[in-house]
Amino acid sequence: MTTRRTFRPTGVIVVMWAMVVVLTVMAFVIGTRLPEGYQFRTSETVTIGALICAVAIFALACTLSRASGDEESLTFVNGFRKHVLRWDEIAVISMRAGAPWPTVETKDGRRLPVFAIQGSEGGSARDAVSWLVGHLR
Repeated sequence: MTTRRTFRPTGVIVVMWAMVVVLTVMAFVIGTRLPEGYQFRTSETVTIGALICAVAIFALACTLSRASGDEESLTFVNGFRKHVLRWDEIAVISMRAGAPWPTVETKDGRRLPVFAIQGSEGGSARDAVSWLVGHLR
């Protein structure tokens, strides 16, 4: 039986989308509560919209981030870039104390971060790294 597990940066996703909502609500509230006779100029509206869009794009990148492993390979997406590595291509998976995320080092010397597993999630991050390390050959 093939075991497949998928890991996502849940806390980061929640915080990022909350920031998008807060920024949008703040812009709306401030825009509707301005003193009589004052309105946002076009450049100010565009700047506020661009800021909210930039945060939303970053939130989308966090939402798309994931790491999936099964008996054959490790697949992980960092934002908009996907990596697929067979277990025999991976030399080491490590996450040092205080590291923001684990790093995969391939046998050909590449070092790739795995953003889907966030060190800030504590025990679940350590469990995820242990599960991944247990699949190395």
